[in-house]
Amino acid sequence: MNNHFAPRVGGVLSADIAVPKHEREVRFYSRVLSTGEKPLWREDDLMNNLGVSIIGLGMRSEEYMNLPLHWMPHIQVADVSASVQRTLDLGGSELMQHRDDQGKSQWAVLRDPNGAAFGIIPVIPSEAIPASVEASSIDAVTVGRIYWVDLTVSYAINTRNFYRQVIGWSVHEVGMEHGGEHYADYNMLDEHGRPVAGVCHARGVNVGLPPVWLIYLPVGDLEESLRRVADEDGKVLKIMKRDDEEIEYAVIEDPVGACLALCPA
Repeated sequence: MNNHFAPRVGGVLSADIAVPKHEREVRFYSRVLSTGEKPLWREDDLMNNLGVSIIGLGMRSEEYMNLPLHWMPHIQVADVSASVQRTLDLGGSELMQHRDDQGKSQWAVLRDPNGAAFGIIPVIPSEAIPASVEASSIDAVTVGRIYWVDLTVSYAINTRNFYRQVIGWSVHEVGMEHGGEHYADYNMLDEHGRPVAGVCHARGVNVGLPPVWLIYLPVGDLEESLRRVADEDGKVLKIMKRDDEEIEYAVIEDPVGACLALCPA
C-alpha cells in the first residue's frame, strides 16, 4: 500500500466538522474510535496513534453556522483558486475561502451541485509530513487515517464529471448489478492512479445512504465500537457484511445527526 500521507493531487488527507453540543460530540467520538487492544485513535485528543491530527471536531460557532452538519474531507488539489472557479462554473458554490496576505488561496470549503460539502487544500509539501509518519512503515503498521470516502447520489455520472474537473481525479468504472440491471459506480483515482474515493448511484447496496461525503475510519474493535455508538446516543444506520459474515463496514449517525462509516483495522 502506498503511504496514505504522501503529497499528491487528489489525495484525501483529513476531514473536519463543526458541531453543536461540542463536549457531547467529543465524548461520543472518543469512546467510539478508541477501541481494541491497540487503539488507532487517542481518546484524550482524537489524534491518531501516531499523534497526527486527521479528524477535526470544532465548535459550531457563528463563523461556521453556514457550514452543513456533515464531515467534510480535505482533498489536495493543484491550484485552490482554479478549483474554486471550476466549482462555480459547474453549478457548485463556495462556502468559505481563506487567502494569505498576498491574496493567494490557501484553502476553501465548497459545495457540489448536489449539496455535498468538501474542502480543498494545496498539495502538502513533503516537509510538512510529521516525522512520526516518515519514520513508520505505513505498509507494516495500522494507523488511524481516513481509509476511504464516498458519495452516493441520484445522478452519479454528472457528479463524477464534476469532481474530475474540480479535483483532477481520473475514473475507473466498477461494475454493479441490481434487479437484473447492470450499471457502473466509480472509483476516483489520484494523480498516481490510486483509488481514493467513490462516487456511487443511490441504488442497490447504496440505497438509503445520505447524499454526503462519508468518511470511513478504521477502528481496533469494530463490534465494540458499534456497541458504544448505541451506548453514546448514536445510531447504526447500516451494516454491510462480506460473504463470510464478517462486517465490512457500518454507517453510523452521531448524536447530532452527522454520518460516517466505521471499518475494521
